[in-house]
Amino acid sequence: EQEPSPASHVLGTPREGDSSSPLRARALDEALRRLGENPEDILSDMFQGTPAKRAYMSYVNPRANRTPNNVETMEESAARTAKQVSFLMREHRATLADYLRNVDAARQEQESLGLEPHPITLVLDNVRSVYNVGSIFRTGETARVKEVVTCGFTPHPPHEKLSKTALSAIEFVPSRHFETTAEAIRVLKSEGVHIIGMETTSRSKSYVRLSYPQPCALVLGNELTGICTQVMQDCDELVEIPTFGVKNSLNVASACPVVVFEVLRQWGKM
Repeated sequence: EQEPSPASHVLGTPREGDSSSPLRARALDEALRRLGENPEDILSDMFQGTPAKRAYMSYVNPRANRTPNNVETMEESAARTAKQVSFLMREHRATLADYLRNVDAARQEQESLGLEPHPITLVLDNVRSVYNVGSIFRTGETARVKEVVTCGFTPHPPHEKLSKTALSAIEFVPSRHFETTAEAIRVLKSEGVHIIGMETTSRSKSYVRLSYPQPCALVLGNELTGICTQVMQDCDELVEIPTFGVKNSLNVASACPVVVFEVLRQWGKM
């Protein structure tokens, strides 16, 4: 059986399946079982946002402009992809085990010092650069924020490059990952968190003119496109950092500490 045409995909969103997706998923699941893997594991929270999950979903729902291999059958391509996915799953399990050991030690150190987190959550809306994300985790650790919430394709722990750029800060700052920022905001609002987007718009207030409630979340957007329009509509407030040059915004990793430490100043922590 030759491979059917792939499905279309909009960058930054989960790729949609087509009529061939169930067949591709069945073939890949069978190939994974032959390698001793449980296909249900790859769809669990443990592998959310990982290279293993992306490799799995890219096979099941391929790019629309992907050129099909007319020589390779679906069974052959599934077997080849299963080997890649299985390797990435094993790699992630090992990385996760090491990360959790370090996190446990970091949490014990914080508890021994009596360090309680400040009720600030940092929400990263599809921030692409691992260096920016690492810098934000370092800001989060120095400000002792409650957590960093990563969304979409934002790199998130456990992540080898992120561990290096964050200089171990990811072990001290709790984090959660969501497939979409909209989902993350819904969950945070259900937890009673006030959502504040950091974006330059006609309705944004200067970041020093807003009184920040407790608890609150600061939403930081993509390096090129900023916060998604729909996400901005879900925010309770929008703030901006005034600029005086030609460019109208700071790098996301540079903007983050400016507002975070203003929040702490208003709360009497400085």
